[in-house]
Amino acid sequence: MPSLRLSPRVGATSAPPIPAARGWAARYAGQAGPMLDLTQAVPGYPPHPGMLARLAEAAGHRAAAGYGPIDGDLALREAFAADVSGFYGAAVSPAQVAITAGCNLAFTMTMTVLAGSGDAVLLPTPWYFNHRMALELLGIEALPFETRAEDGFVPDAGRLAAAITPNVRAVVLVTPNNPTGAIYPPAVIAAIAETCRQRGIWLVLDETYRDFLPESATPPHPLFSNPDWGDGLVQLYSFAKSYCIPGHRVGAVVGGGAFRTELMKLLDTMQICAARPAQAALVWAVPALAEWRRGNRAIMAGRAEAFRAALAAAPDWQIDALGTYFAYLRIPSDRGDALGVAEALAAERGLLTLPGPFFGPGQDRHLRLAFANAEVEALAALPGRLG
Repeated sequence: MPSLRLSPRVGATSAPPIPAARGWAARYAGQAGPMLDLTQAVPGYPPHPGMLARLAEAAGHRAAAGYGPIDGDLALREAFAADVSGFYGAAVSPAQVAITAGCNLAFTMTMTVLAGSGDAVLLPTPWYFNHRMALELLGIEALPFETRAEDGFVPDAGRLAAAITPNVRAVVLVTPNNPTGAIYPPAVIAAIAETCRQRGIWLVLDETYRDFLPESATPPHPLFSNPDWGDGLVQLYSFAKSYCIPGHRVGAVVGGGAFRTELMKLLDTMQICAARPAQAALVWAVPALAEWRRGNRAIMAGRAEAFRAALAAAPDWQIDALGTYFAYLRIPSDRGDALGVAEALAAERGLLTLPGPFFGPGQDRHLRLAFANAEVEALAALPGRLG
């Protein structure tokens, strides 16, 4: 009997990295202490009690069991548009916001609107592996652009402009960055946006971690102040980290004009609507938990400092970048490659990290650690785990 065929495109896509890393940990016998999992970026503290109460209440309402608008409930789009407008100091309207079933789906739908088979999207490396996987599944080339440790893993705007090929339809920036934690300066973002405008290509700005930026009197970029921003810019956002609700899968796309019109087709086809109980709870949370979110920013900053202090006792391990949720750690020269080191740390030392090759080419000497997952006391154990 002949074997049934499956999609070769899916077959050629790499397996999800985080289950692979946790597979290594299955061999850990506990000899170094409790497992310390710094793989997947998850909020290392619970949601606000008021958020949990409203989630429970909304889930029991008959109205939340029915379909909602394909681009999200209006009340949440209004609340989020006001939040974005205040954060960036520029007017963004609810008509430019779409609520999605998580930010990964937001990215996939956005890429489906912007590019197709035979096109390319420029992804600075190290990249967020789900972005690359989504492009592979869509038949879009993920064109790597190297960012360098000596530049703090911030893209060089001039080098990036030179790397754009005729089949590039979009440039994707993630800031604050996953996996490195690097924060891109406003001038760099603006310069890349101007390059994209001149070349007639889209800029997709993933700002999932923007609520963990250091306090500043100025916004992280000026792009929304341009009255024509909707003609070339798309912003992605996730409610998962800011409100500690990753399991509820709520994200957002901010975009206008022709992009918004085409996106509506994807919203209807791929999700119909995002989960409505979480949307209802977020209507309250977005304005009400602003101060709570600021407190969480301070918690993350404290964990970043605790990570830096802990690594001072392991001087062979160099922190090449650190910020918001992540540290990008250079492996000592006398150790093996990143895949082997990450496997050994998980199986023998109970420390789960993600090796650099999961984040693109040229990353064989790095590990990503999501320090935000762990409390300060747990981070203090890192030197012993690293050996």
